[in-house]
Amino acid sequence: MSDYQYDVLVIGAGPGGYVAAIRASQLGLKAAVVEKDQPGGVCLNWGCIPSKALIRQAELVHDSAALADMGASVDLSSIDYGKVHKKSRQAASKLSKGIQFLLKKNNVEYITGTAEFKSAHEVVIDGKDAVTAANVIIATGSRPREVPGFAFDQDRVISSRDILALNSLPKSLIILGAGAIGMEFAYVMNAFGVEVTVVEMLDQLLPLEDADSVSVVEKAFKRYGIVTRTGTRATKLATTAKGVTVTVEDSSGKTEDLSAEKLLVAVGRAPNSEGLGLDRVGVQVDRGFIVVGDYYRTAVDTIFAIGDVVATPLLAHVASKEGEIAVETIAGHDPEPRIGDGLIPGAVYCEPQVGSFGLTEKAAREAGRTIETQLFPYRGAGKTVAIDQAEGHVKVIVDAASREILGAHAVGKDATEIIHELLLAKSAELLPEDVATMVHAHPTISEAVMEAARAIEGWAIHA
Repeated sequence: MSDYQYDVLVIGAGPGGYVAAIRASQLGLKAAVVEKDQPGGVCLNWGCIPSKALIRQAELVHDSAALADMGASVDLSSIDYGKVHKKSRQAASKLSKGIQFLLKKNNVEYITGTAEFKSAHEVVIDGKDAVTAANVIIATGSRPREVPGFAFDQDRVISSRDILALNSLPKSLIILGAGAIGMEFAYVMNAFGVEVTVVEMLDQLLPLEDADSVSVVEKAFKRYGIVTRTGTRATKLATTAKGVTVTVEDSSGKTEDLSAEKLLVAVGRAPNSEGLGLDRVGVQVDRGFIVVGDYYRTAVDTIFAIGDVVATPLLAHVASKEGEIAVETIAGHDPEPRIGDGLIPGAVYCEPQVGSFGLTEKAAREAGRTIETQLFPYRGAGKTVAIDQAEGHVKVIVDAASREILGAHAVGKDATEIIHELLLAKSAELLPEDVATMVHAHPTISEAVMEAARAIEGWAIHA
């Protein structure tokens, strides 16, 4: 590796890229990362972090009703969304600077610019400066996906990035797509007084989640006053100086015009694989995604690709783990070749939250598995009643014969946190009885996890 400037060069400093570079340095490899924007990538600067800051502010607004219940006079009319937005940008800026510190602390060289392959071991920065590396990891991430006929104009038709840049809000908003991104923004916008309508082409909100979890979220959104349309397709868009009109068609063929000040298109993300010179070095691409095999290695042995630019779940934590696997392979370690099936947690941060992993009940049955399922309601855990957060449940799905945990789903307060106990059990090849018999502190929301595990074993105490 001494013939090259670096042992590992990472293109992209998002949650996949910066983690890969730091891990490479920890393993004794000389590493550098190239980034054309800010450290932390889309997730930290224009996604995960600022959106969660907004969600926290939205929670405070929703929770103000609890103060009124105690006799307090709560006036929300003077809320300044500009200040709310400022806090989200401060969070992103603080963490971006933190990534810069971590890279420096771990002796990772940070190179600003746009990278393009000249050869398998040589990358040109901004068309002029050449950098050589024994191995290259592509971690260029993704961008909001555009829908034909609904192109972003950064004004009336906006992306998930555009909405995070708003420091004032429209009076009304249509959201195309009821995945995690669409539902989280629906929750935030509604909390700050925006009239929100969510349109989803598939028959269920949060199409990747278990139907029982979605039912709880759907009821909460109806209570908030958020209008949701499932099994509904957007067919046409008209924009004016005052707003947008979206023509939608339901499953029966009935059409309707919906109008609002702005339209948020949140129907997925597209990989950033263009402009890298991949064809020049023999890296294969399929529908925009870089093709990889085990250890996230491309068709070129010394070039790897991770994160949103490959066809694996487009999640920040997936990108980070893939980066770790790639650099551990480069360093001569023997990691698992890929993230294990059913071991990727999903998290949706609207209220109520949704946390999950593995198979949904529907997917398990469609796969022909003989399963058992049990759902334990949040209200059976004393902590949820004490804090007035009893809406939700924990659901466990197991193989009827082997008792293997096939999936778990939580919806409610802190669901995105408590799901990891069951995920750890799954990854450690434990059985529900191991969770059921472990002592849990009382009172905690995690007792709902214990009781769900007991329920699947036939002896829940508080059900």
